Amino acid sequence: MKPEKSRIKSDILLRVRLLYILFILAGLLIFARLVWVQLFSSEVAYNAERLAGRIFTEQIIPAQRGNILTRDGDPLATSIFRYRVEFDFGSPGLDSVRTFHEQSDSLSKLLAAYFGDRSAAEYRRMFRTQHAKHYQVKYRKDTLVPRSEGRIARWIDRILDREFVPKKLYDTLRDHTPVQIFPRDIDYTEWETLRKYPLLNWNMGMVYNLRESDERIYPQGELGRRTIGLTGDRGNYGIEAVYREELAGRDGRATRQRIARGFYGRVVDGDNIDPIDGLDVVTTLDLDVQDVANRYLREQLEAQNAIWGTTIVMEVRTGEILALVNLGRTPGGGYAERENYAIGRNTEPGSTFKLASMLLLLDDADMPLDQTYDTGNGRVVKVGGIRVQDSHAGFNDMDFRTAVAQSSNVYFAKAIWERYADNKERYSDFMKKLHLDQTVGLEAFGEKKPLFQDWKEVPDPNSMLVRRSFGYRIKLSPIQVITLYNAIANGGKMISPVLVRCLRRGDRVEERFESRTIASSIASRAALREVHECLQAVCTEGTASAFFRDTTRLRVAAKTGTAQITDARSREGRYYLGSMVAYFPADAPRYTVLTTIETRAQAGKAYYGGPLAGPVVKRMVDYIFNRGRDWYGRVDDGGPRRYPDRMKGGDIAQIRRVADKLSPRVSFESRTGWGRVAVDSLSNVVIASLPGDRGVMPDVRGMGLKDALFVLESRGLKVRFSGRGAVTQQSIAAGARIAPGTAVVITLK
Repeated sequence: MKPEKSRIKSDILLRVRLLYILFILAGLLIFARLVWVQLFSSEVAYNAERLAGRIFTEQIIPAQRGNILTRDGDPLATSIFRYRVEFDFGSPGLDSVRTFHEQSDSLSKLLAAYFGDRSAAEYRRMFRTQHAKHYQVKYRKDTLVPRSEGRIARWIDRILDREFVPKKLYDTLRDHTPVQIFPRDIDYTEWETLRKYPLLNWNMGMVYNLRESDERIYPQGELGRRTIGLTGDRGNYGIEAVYREELAGRDGRATRQRIARGFYGRVVDGDNIDPIDGLDVVTTLDLDVQDVANRYLREQLEAQNAIWGTTIVMEVRTGEILALVNLGRTPGGGYAERENYAIGRNTEPGSTFKLASMLLLLDDADMPLDQTYDTGNGRVVKVGGIRVQDSHAGFNDMDFRTAVAQSSNVYFAKAIWERYADNKERYSDFMKKLHLDQTVGLEAFGEKKPLFQDWKEVPDPNSMLVRRSFGYRIKLSPIQVITLYNAIANGGKMISPVLVRCLRRGDRVEERFESRTIASSIASRAALREVHECLQAVCTEGTASAFFRDTTRLRVAAKTGTAQITDARSREGRYYLGSMVAYFPADAPRYTVLTTIETRAQAGKAYYGGPLAGPVVKRMVDYIFNRGRDWYGRVDDGGPRRYPDRMKGGDIAQIRRVADKLSPRVSFESRTGWGRVAVDSLSNVVIASLPGDRGVMPDVRGMGLKDALFVLESRGLKVRFSGRGAVTQQSIAAGARIAPGTAVVITLK
């Protein structure tokens, strides 16, 4: 008996030990699996990443593109954030059809009043149609369900043979395709109002997404658009393209957690990166000068029915470009900034190139000013076997000064042929000294290298030497021509043109740009002095005398030029390029002005450089001189303190900061908001706040354009404006009731 019990006990112990071993092995396997999963397997990381991808998402926060500004800080291109509401009509929050109808009916009335693009009934119809389209309940089948709940009730139903009752089953079909409910994108101020409306205040849940976009606007319209430029599908050119990276800034990144279908909340995370807005590009352009140059050039192009034209205004000492206008004829017959003719269009300059010939003869050949040649009195003369003719008669023997004033082709052809026919390389060396074979530093803006062929490259070097003496067989862009003339005005120092002053972040300058010295002196002082006097003679007794003969007020140095264009169009008619370049005041030059116009010979229309381009240059010289009051005398810093007699309205906080510095006393109703400004007889500044009621027309008279636009557009008004300066008139009287979408016209002076 005992041995049998002992055997049974041994079996039990064996089984227990086996179980222990199995449990230990299982535990070891589980532990090994955990170690493998945690340390070596990529499956967990993959699944965790998939799960995190469903819960968390990374959102790119766009940086705001920098502004392009004039030298005085006026915006030429700026960006504003626009918002779009994308409605999810399939959201579970809108399942209560009755509540949705009540809320959407209220919202329809408000949107119709705010935007004014459609009636409340149309908005109401749109909401109901979209909801019915995106949220549908469809019958699927019948099924049986217990009649009652609870054991006793079901037992009784079973006895009475009525335990189950039929029930219809339905499928809910949801389409979460977003629908835009606003007729246009809105700005932040508008959204602050609209977000308080029914449904938009999330009183039925998170039923929409708010999409944010950065919209590029150009406050000055088409003014200088070819210089400002574009990026994107419509083209890449101008400042927008050249400084693309600096303007773009750096986008930020934020982690967002899924809250509901299509809706996410931002997660506070160390990996979040705030966006860095783009830098502001401060140009050298003067808005007033650009505007006037644009107007004067446009009027001349229209008057002469010309093809295209460009006007450049450059500051002599700095090389900064104050105005750069490019207007070309459109298919509709108007004129617009279609191409950057000033920088990117290389043409034969005509007689404006005689400046290079003048420097060559006086500085390199040491030709005396009293050297005379028979110019043929307007007849055809052969020089080096090449037929040359002056554009007008009246002169036979002519000295150097008269030849410059009358722009004689024959004189310069004879003088250069006599001295360089057998030494063409010396001619080329001097022209290269003037840097007429190189760009002036605006390659990024489309500047092309001048067409300056070598004698060995052409079959007719003699013809090229003769014709180049008066501006043919060489192609320069207008910016390269004005750079040469600016060097004369600058005492012989040739500097590169500057179009951008600096890159700025707020008020802090990140990078500054200055002109580059191309040549410290392009000629001797004696030659520069003689050329300078000859260019003044052009204005007093030559081809520009119709515009600048009167020297009692202002002395100007200038040169005109005309070139007949030879291309495929020559069979259709005669095409000409007329130019004038001037710098002033001649005794102490400060500005250089160039206008170049291409036209076709037409009855009653000009095509010579003087009458074609001269009127624009004349008006620009007069405008710049008349506005430069520092030329007439210097204001003494001493004497009694003076205060401004008027100030612009706008942001009250900014007005207070300015007024505190410039006025003896400032009074105001509110420290913030928008207001009008009045200056009393004691020079005290009085700030009156504008009414906060969005349904009342504010009084924006006295405000600048930027502030007036913001105030009016924030009330939903469609604004058109004309003029410059401060608002003097508004088409809707202050205090009148207004509705969003109403058009208003403001006039500035």
